[in-house]
Amino acid sequence: MVTAAQPPSPRPAPLRHLGPNWYASVMGTAIVASAGVALPGPAHGPRGVLAAVWALSLVMLLVLLTARAMHWARHRDRARADLLDPAVAPFYGCLAMALLAVGGGALTSGRDLIGTRPAVVLDTVLFCAGTAVGLGAAVAVPYLMAVRHRVEPAQATPVWLLPLVAPMVSASLGPLLVPHLPPGQPRETLLLACFALFGLSLLATLLMLPLVFARLVTSGPLPLALTPTLFLVLGPLGQSVTAVGKIADVASGVVPAPYDRGLGVFAVLYGVPVMGFALLWLALATAHVVRARRQGMGFSPTWWAFTFPVGTCVTGAASLAVHTGLAVYDALAVALYVVLVAAWLVAACGTVRGLLSGELLAGPRPAPPAPPSRTVRTRSDAVR
Repeated sequence: MVTAAQPPSPRPAPLRHLGPNWYASVMGTAIVASAGVALPGPAHGPRGVLAAVWALSLVMLLVLLTARAMHWARHRDRARADLLDPAVAPFYGCLAMALLAVGGGALTSGRDLIGTRPAVVLDTVLFCAGTAVGLGAAVAVPYLMAVRHRVEPAQATPVWLLPLVAPMVSASLGPLLVPHLPPGQPRETLLLACFALFGLSLLATLLMLPLVFARLVTSGPLPLALTPTLFLVLGPLGQSVTAVGKIADVASGVVPAPYDRGLGVFAVLYGVPVMGFALLWLALATAHVVRARRQGMGFSPTWWAFTFPVGTCVTGAASLAVHTGLAVYDALAVALYVVLVAAWLVAACGTVRGLLSGELLAGPRPAPPAPPSRTVRTRSDAVR
């Protein structure tokens, strides 16, 4: 009996499942350079090394922008499906933050490599593009969640914060460009625009964060693969402390008195309690990650959540050190930077291994069969 030859299985398209979440690797790499420059003088890493890390983030951004453009051109159905997926659409905020992080890094760590003038031009282009994309995502993604996505309270995750944090990144990096504008209204307009972006992102985050915490309390821990996303909550916290500090740094001579001094006071009155809450959340998120790791949590791209949010806390602590003069914030910034570098090494090594094996670009695996349901009676006689 002769059997017909089976046709060869189609080769997988490596770019079909390249989602916007990959921009998190660019953010996580760029913040290593920017946060290193923000450390107190004696703790500075070699500026050449930090410049090289920034250059790596720039190359990664260019490669990803090209790959994502090819993704949209060749797999438009998959790209549109991502926009309609409430678990994927929020990651479009990562595109904005990647543009902003690399642009800001050009002025903080990259100018030693490319020069001040090219750094200003590059940062201007990426800041404008990143801010536009960030504002678009901050409006479009919540709109899609309301009118197209179908989500339940139990589906809330810190990923929902991503499009809302992007304007806060603009608020913290925009002040870097203020000294390069003509004196007078151009400088004041940009500075107050950054302050407006700070308020926009902060209030939007305060609306969304209670949903995330309520989901943890009422529905239990996140799935193992999503547990690292708890670190995303640190993003708006650390970035907002950085933003008010950077705005205060350049306020003198830009906004009239007494508002310039008031911004310096606000940087401390806001930054100290918010940094305290960030440390509380860091401890809570770490406890969840340790629990998930013990239960078998393996590597996934969500591990990049350990990088950029922690980096914003580094820059926030460094800013508080400048405005308060307290050495404890210098020490906190250095300690968090050590955590950041360790997290980046782990995430980068896992990503390289996953790319070489092809696992990270493979399509989603079929879901395992659901276990038989069981009825368990708790001590309070509640049935679950």
